[in-house]
Amino acid sequence: MKDIMEVILHRRAIRRFQARQLEEAALEQILQAGLYAPSAGGRQGVIFAICQDKEVNLRLGRIKRANSKPRMASGDSYVSREQPSIADDPKLTDAFYGAPTVITLFAPKNFLFAGEDCAVAAENMMLAADALGIGSCYIGQGWTAFADPYGQEILQKWGIRPDYYAVMQLLLGYPREGDAHPTPKPRKEGRILRF
Repeated sequence: MKDIMEVILHRRAIRRFQARQLEEAALEQILQAGLYAPSAGGRQGVIFAICQDKEVNLRLGRIKRANSKPRMASGDSYVSREQPSIADDPKLTDAFYGAPTVITLFAPKNFLFAGEDCAVAAENMMLAADALGIGSCYIGQGWTAFADPYGQEILQKWGIRPDYYAVMQLLLGYPREGDAHPTPKPRKEGRILRF
């Protein structure tokens, strides 16, 4: 694996994926990174639901897109010029961008730090993915993918407890061949305050 600072500086959101599925050994390493993420009080409350079924992911991605009401990009306000997001391009109908692996992170509904626990687990997994040459992108408001009867059926099929909710999805896949790795935006000045 690469040096951790090299990985942190290299990692970018990837929204264009090859159809090729992840190798199982790589997926296991990524999941281990998520399992070892910090969690409030050491509760380890995050549940990772891995879906590699293309049809299920496409359908949930379309449901999520239909239930998401992002402010569409305009002028200088956009998510990404290199790889447009669903906020940038209203023609995109799959909120999961065709990723071959979608991990939904679930957390307890009534736990104060549920969102934070999912976010640090997702970051650990994104860094591990980048170190392995795998692209990733996290998508917030995970519950919108399950906001219809099909989504509810999937939750039951997956055995998700009713006291848990979908916080976010983490998309994983090999970056599309021929795409340049997104360049980092310049870091904004004045974000570090020293006293």
